[in-house]
Amino acid sequence: MPAKSSRQIRAKSMGTPSSSPASVPGPARPSRATTKATPAAAPAKKKMYLHRLAGGPAPRITRRYDAAFTLSPAYKASLPDMMEAVEAIPGSPVAIQQVGISGFKLPLRYRTKNGKTVHTLETSVTGTVSLAAGLKGINMSRIMRSFYEHDDEVFTPDLLARILEKYRRAVGTLSARLRLDFSYPMPQRALRSGLVGWQYYHAAFLGRIAEDGTVRRLIELDFVYSSACPCSAELSEHARDARDVYAIPHNQRSKARVLIEIAPGAKFHLEDLQAHVLSGLITETQVMVKREDEQAFAELNGAHIKFVEDAARLVYAELAPDARIADFQIACSHLESLHSHDAVSVICKGVPGGFTADFDAFRSLVC
Repeated sequence: MPAKSSRQIRAKSMGTPSSSPASVPGPARPSRATTKATPAAAPAKKKMYLHRLAGGPAPRITRRYDAAFTLSPAYKASLPDMMEAVEAIPGSPVAIQQVGISGFKLPLRYRTKNGKTVHTLETSVTGTVSLAAGLKGINMSRIMRSFYEHDDEVFTPDLLARILEKYRRAVGTLSARLRLDFSYPMPQRALRSGLVGWQYYHAAFLGRIAEDGTVRRLIELDFVYSSACPCSAELSEHARDARDVYAIPHNQRSKARVLIEIAPGAKFHLEDLQAHVLSGLITETQVMVKREDEQAFAELNGAHIKFVEDAARLVYAELAPDARIADFQIACSHLESLHSHDAVSVICKGVPGGFTADFDAFRSLVC
């Protein structure tokens, strides 16, 4: 008997009927004539507004920019203005204490105390005003335009106060605030080698005008210094004396943020504030150093050990006698090398109705 072909074997194993008449027929299939087809639902016609579908109509909205368009007075007058809308305020129609802009960048000019140098520094502007109940908003571009009108002037707390009064009149608000944040460079001489480098201080000029028209001029300065722990210094010397063991007292990079209000009519420069803080804390971090400077810095820290509460009181002692300073707040943070947390302190002058020790932005003092 001849052997079956491989095709017949595969067909049988897969259940495929062979061409032999003895094959078992499969289930009966209905004839094509008796099958009733169900009509398929027609696909929904999609709409596009900004783009064209294949074979479809043109977009309903034409996307184009007309560079040749000229603004006419009539067209400008026809532009929608949300200030004219009625029932356009969601939520409670209550007064808002501050609304405005933050992080608006400008290159502004600042003069050194000796008047010989003018630095052009990148400045971040924050400007806010109060908003009466029932008003939708403010024209925030006026804040920016206020500064562009003075971009050829040297910025001081006095100029900031004038801009603030001008802006308040233009906007018609009750109170307003302006803040300029910038990084101010000052030359620093090394302790022994005589090298000179640029020390940069994060600083801010602030202006505030109250509802009664009272203007306040403020300066804020961040000062980075080294703080050697008095307790650790004593314990290290005890180990050396009692057991002849060499030990290193722990110290850490630290920061003081000092906010002062300039007395009415007084003149006070940012460099005056830096000089006060340096005189109090002494152990400012260094810029340019050689070996002799590093040794001197170790000796300087040894001569001026301090806890975080000492640091606050040392700066207080420098600021309090200055009649040009109406009020101040001092916040210090020592980034502990002994612990995984920081040591902090806050102190204020104690003027009735003035600054308080209400400061909790300690994480912003990380340096």
